[in-house]
Amino acid sequence: MLPLSTRFRLVPPCWLPRAAAGIRKCEQEGRCPVEQITEDDEIVARVAALDVGKATLVACVRVPGEDKPGRLQEVRTFATTTAALLELRDWLVCLGVTLCVMEATSTYWKPPFYLLEDAVGCWVVNARDVKNVPGRAKTDKLDAIWLCKLAERGMLRPSFVPPPWQRELRDLCRYRRTLVQERTREKQRAEKLLEDTQIKLSSVISDIFGKSGRDMLEALISGQRNPAVLAELARGSMRGKKSVLQEALTGQFRDHHGWLLRMMLDRVDALTAQIDALTGRIDEVLAPFAHQVAQLDEIPGVGKTGAQELIAEIGVDMTRFPTSGHLVSWARFAPRARQSAGKAEPGTTGKGSPGSRPDQDLPGLPLPPARPQARQAARHRRDRKIHPGHRLPAAVRPRRPVCRPGPGLARPHRAAAPQASAHRRAGTTVRQEGHPPGGRRLTLPAFTPAPLTLRRGATACPLTDRFSIQMTCIGPY
Repeated sequence: MLPLSTRFRLVPPCWLPRAAAGIRKCEQEGRCPVEQITEDDEIVARVAALDVGKATLVACVRVPGEDKPGRLQEVRTFATTTAALLELRDWLVCLGVTLCVMEATSTYWKPPFYLLEDAVGCWVVNARDVKNVPGRAKTDKLDAIWLCKLAERGMLRPSFVPPPWQRELRDLCRYRRTLVQERTREKQRAEKLLEDTQIKLSSVISDIFGKSGRDMLEALISGQRNPAVLAELARGSMRGKKSVLQEALTGQFRDHHGWLLRMMLDRVDALTAQIDALTGRIDEVLAPFAHQVAQLDEIPGVGKTGAQELIAEIGVDMTRFPTSGHLVSWARFAPRARQSAGKAEPGTTGKGSPGSRPDQDLPGLPLPPARPQARQAARHRRDRKIHPGHRLPAAVRPRRPVCRPGPGLARPHRAAAPQASAHRRAGTTVRQEGHPPGGRRLTLPAFTPAPLTLRRGATACPLTDRFSIQMTCIGPY
């Protein structure tokens, strides 16, 4: 407690005048540049936001007040049926809404977007950018209001939604990719079935579903089990390894496996027919863009199928991407910038649009290998003859401390031990170095001496597992 007569005087910290002087000095010398930023602070006058679900959606509309200054807000709930969505469109048009924003929720955003895009400007925004403030209640109504507030202040960015013709092309290409993946899985099931029957056909033939492999599989299904007869079905260069084929076709193939294999092959044929039909339909849709397909086809590593996939994902109008960096970032090849406390942290690229990344089973667009193949591969080896006078370099002595047992295999480093031969003949037990009595023991079996051959090489101590270069006994043990 202080008396009432005590007076206080506020004294600024000693560092405050020095900091102010430093700032003025930086401004005078031009080391503190001041940037003039131009931002669009205009509020969208008439805006709507939709919180979309599977069965219902909540719509929030914010428009200027007619009589009083301020904003008017109205929230309604609609079903996601066609009649209810048409009623929603009429309501937005009557209010003069110029921008309608919705969150990308699964595929539920597509019906309202497709019905509203002709009458009202529609945006689909990323869910990561519209998260509500932590600590507040989360309901469909509050989410719609929060999304509408963000949209009217220009704090959102629209996602790329392709035009109708490109959406149709995407559906065709993505469904074709799905069928190709399913056909690959069915082929893997068939190969697994052959491995179960000890048929090693995939170890000899690179593609067991080629002409020769398919003939052999059909013969197995029809009841042929003779490996020699099956090997005679090989065609072309494969006939040069009929002996290897006979060994690979020797197994335990039964009628049960033939019934399953027949169903798998029929499934593969059906998927192949559907893929061919989809490819023909895609060619018809891309007929007006044959020039763009040919241009992409000229890129090394991009085939006709890869060119079709690229056009289906990014289109032919590149003006929607201001720079090539925007396209790379949209395809999720550029990691996000994350910097804190002056340190750059690794950022993730994200998932991106399905099919926009060529590393996710994009047919016709092969990827470079993860690492270059070894120079010692079979196709890189050189069959050079060694000169008779050439001498190979001696083995490098290991840097680890080595154990030199000498004449006795159980001799410690400091104390001498009885010769190992006596222990071997008697079949006695030798205690391992470093273990107390009653600890780990090593039993050496008895053996009969035999003529030995001496050769210099690297051996390992049976007690310490350490290598040393010494005279080694070669002979029957």
